[in-house]
Amino acid sequence: SVCSQGLVLGVFEQEGKEGGPHLTETAAGFDQALSGKLSDLLKISGPALKKGKSRIFYGLHKDFPCVAVVGLGKNNEGLCVAENWDTTKENIRQAVSIGCRLLQDLEVSNVEVDGCGDSQAAAEGAALGLFHYDQFKSKKKTEVTAQLHGSADLAGWERGVVFAEGQNLARLLMEAPANHITPTVFANTIEEKLAPHKSNNFIQSQAWIEEQQMGAFLSVAKGSDEPPVFLELYYNGSPDTTQAPLLLVGKGITFDSGGISLKPSASMDAMRADMGGAATVCASIVTAAALKLPVNIIGLAPLCENMPSGKASKPGDVVTAKNGKTIQVDNTDAEGRLILADALCYGHTFNPRAIVNVATLTGAMDVALGSAATGVFTNSDWLWEQLHKASVVTGDRVWRMPLFRHYTRQVTDSQLADLNNIGKYSRSGGACTAAAFLREFVTAAHWAHLDIAGVMSNKDEVPYLTKGMSGRPTRTLVEFATRLAQHS
Repeated sequence: SVCSQGLVLGVFEQEGKEGGPHLTETAAGFDQALSGKLSDLLKISGPALKKGKSRIFYGLHKDFPCVAVVGLGKNNEGLCVAENWDTTKENIRQAVSIGCRLLQDLEVSNVEVDGCGDSQAAAEGAALGLFHYDQFKSKKKTEVTAQLHGSADLAGWERGVVFAEGQNLARLLMEAPANHITPTVFANTIEEKLAPHKSNNFIQSQAWIEEQQMGAFLSVAKGSDEPPVFLELYYNGSPDTTQAPLLLVGKGITFDSGGISLKPSASMDAMRADMGGAATVCASIVTAAALKLPVNIIGLAPLCENMPSGKASKPGDVVTAKNGKTIQVDNTDAEGRLILADALCYGHTFNPRAIVNVATLTGAMDVALGSAATGVFTNSDWLWEQLHKASVVTGDRVWRMPLFRHYTRQVTDSQLADLNNIGKYSRSGGACTAAAFLREFVTAAHWAHLDIAGVMSNKDEVPYLTKGMSGRPTRTLVEFATRLAQHS
């Protein structure tokens, strides 16, 4: 018969050669109820469990036919400066996800999880680890319901579930085929998710975009038969109605063929996730609303496809952005910066406290940092410090990148217009050149551009995320908003 109920317990690495396994408080209580049988089995069933390793026992307890014991590494490792994350939290996320997946593979539908000393991290590991995208498959994975074992820090567990569900929403949007997540469907999906919460949303049509004179955005959208959409989200969580909002802007290219500057066909299917910036921004606002954070947030997402057709922009075309600056479009595959330019201009009208834009912007970012971290370009030391502190907690590392004047010269020296959408003199520093272009549309004192091209997908870099689109750095944006609320 198939196990219907499972339990995930944690064990730390042994300190020294003497003594038995170092169980967590919850695991030790479970072991005591069994008169030490769990400890005895761990001793005789193989070597001591190292970080990320696991073992399954059957028939130990009448309520839990399947028990997965997972290695947490050393106890209380804490902050790792070299890795820029809290190692203890990361170890818990990894271990819990491994245990939950093992039980899912055994078709266990209900799993209770050891909080391992940090219930929020444990919940994130469980919910992120159990995510799977099989909407279009006939054979589906077992749906698993995970809950905290015991009552210790139930609030932390529930908070972790909300954080993880936010990232999973971004993963769901990014993973979906482009013919199922069009600009209109994307906007409707987010509106539906925000419906139960304190939020006002506007799905602006092409006519509105034209009225706003967003020529750069429209130049990208006109090659596709799918109409563009400009999504506006307003979450007003602060009791102070005069509080300046946090402005989040996300690149929303629901499919990027490259336009006339057509991409190579290899791996082009991954460009269904070129709206990862919009997905993470919108998912973070949904999460902030679910958490009822006392902060005001405005989210902007210019949504369209970048396709080749007789109507598409051609290399060498000149377009006019909302602020009146003209742009020579020498590469139609450098489209993300064009749609963000108009969104950033529009965003300044709200006098935001800070602006953070997020985009799968450049392949150069993937070359520079790979999947190790999100590249952050910012004009504000304060904003960088806040984003960095948030990322240490979530494990979604960020890395500060330079905004040298050298890169500005690359985009401002155009033969035909005020700006060129690519660097004119070399391919070097492509991520920096893109950031320099965006900076031409920013006057705010606190602005950060997050290039997430390198962290868009996950192979095995983050152990608690399955292979596929990652949804990073949604939890970091939520943690950043949380900290902003606390210090407002």
